Amino acid sequence: MGMESLTEFVKQVRSSIENGQFVKVTLSKPAKRAGDLQNIYVRQVEIKGALQLSFTFHFKTNDQTKNFSIESGLNEIDSQLNGSFHHAILFTTELDVALRISKKGHANLVTTRPNFIEAPAASHDRQKLKRTGHQDQYLIALGILDAKGDLIPKMADKFRQINKYLEIIESLIKSVSLPSKISVVDMGSGKGYLTFALYDYLKNKLSLNVSVTGIELRKDLTDYCNTTAKACGFDDLRFDNLSIEAFTEKHVDIVIALHACDTATDDAIAKAIAANASLIVCAPCCHKQIRQQVKGREQESPLLKYGIFKERQFEMVTDTIRALILERKSYDTKIFEFISNEHTRKNVLLVGIKTSLPVEKEALDTKIDTLKKAYQIDYHYLEKLV
Repeated sequence: MGMESLTEFVKQVRSSIENGQFVKVTLSKPAKRAGDLQNIYVRQVEIKGALQLSFTFHFKTNDQTKNFSIESGLNEIDSQLNGSFHHAILFTTELDVALRISKKGHANLVTTRPNFIEAPAASHDRQKLKRTGHQDQYLIALGILDAKGDLIPKMADKFRQINKYLEIIESLIKSVSLPSKISVVDMGSGKGYLTFALYDYLKNKLSLNVSVTGIELRKDLTDYCNTTAKACGFDDLRFDNLSIEAFTEKHVDIVIALHACDTATDDAIAKAIAANASLIVCAPCCHKQIRQQVKGREQESPLLKYGIFKERQFEMVTDTIRALILERKSYDTKIFEFISNEHTRKNVLLVGIKTSLPVEKEALDTKIDTLKKAYQIDYHYLEKLV
C-alpha cells in the first residue's frame, strides 16, 4: 500500500473524534529528521469549553506540551508522519489502528481489537503530580529520610535515582495500553527502594488499580521488605522469596529488572516475553556471558585491542542483541541513560514496549547473525531462552 494508508489513518483519527470513540494517538520510531524528538502522545482536552488535541512531545531530555484545535491537530499528525515518524497507533473504543511506514515511504495499516472499552473524559491538563518527596512515609521507613522527613546526606544519590526512575516510568506508561487492573513484577528487587517508589507512585500518586510483586532470592531482604510494606499500609505490594527462573506467572503487564547480574537480565526478559508483558524495563548489570565465550579469540577490530574498550564494546553488543531479540518478539525497543555516569557506568536502560505491528523476522535474524559473526560469538543466552 502507498501513502494513501497515511491519509486513511488521519481520516480514522478524525472519525473517532467525531464519533466520541477517540482515546489517544501515539507516534514512535522517529526518523533522523525528528532530531532529539523521541515520540509524541496525543490526547483530547477541553479548554474554555472547546475540544482540542493536546500533544506531548517527548524529547531526550524533557517533555513539551502544546494544544491544537482539532483541525490543526490532525494536520500536525499528518505532518509528523510525513518524514518524522515511522509508526503510529490510534486507540479507540471500537478498534485500534496501527500505521507503519517503511524507510522507502511505503505505508500499511493493521487493525486490531481495542485495548480500551471507554473513552476518557476530555479535561484540561492536571497540575503536574509530585512523583516523590519529603512527605512520603515509605522513604522514612527505608532510611532515605530521617524521622523529621529530612534527607539523610548519604542517601542523596538514592533519592535522586528514585526521582529519575519515576520520571522515566511516568513517560513510559503513557506509551502503553494497560488494563484497569495492572500487574507489575520487579525481578531482582533487592532492598526494594525502587519497588516501593514505583508502587507508591502508581497507587497513591496516579490512583491506579495496581498490584506490585518484588522477586528476590535473598530471604532476609524479602522478609524486611514485606514487613516494611505492611507498616506503610501498602496492601497490594508484596515480595516473594524465589529466583527469577522459578517465576511462573502467565500474565504480567509490566516487568522491571534493574541491575540483575549477567544472564539474570536475560532470564527476566524471557519471563516477561512469556508473560506477554506490555512494558519491559531492564537496567543490565554485568555482561559476562558474551565476554567469557569469546575469551582468547582474536578479534579483528582495533577497538578490541585494549581491555577497557573491549569490555565496553561487548556490553554494547550484548544489549544490542537483547534489543533485537525483543524486536523479533514484537517489542518496540529503546536504549538510553538511566542515571548519570558520575554515579555508575552501569547506567543503560533497555526498554521494550509491546506492539501489534508486523515484524520483519528475517531482517532481524540477519542483523543478529551479522553481529555474532563480526565478534565471533557462538550464541547469546537470551536466544536459547526464547
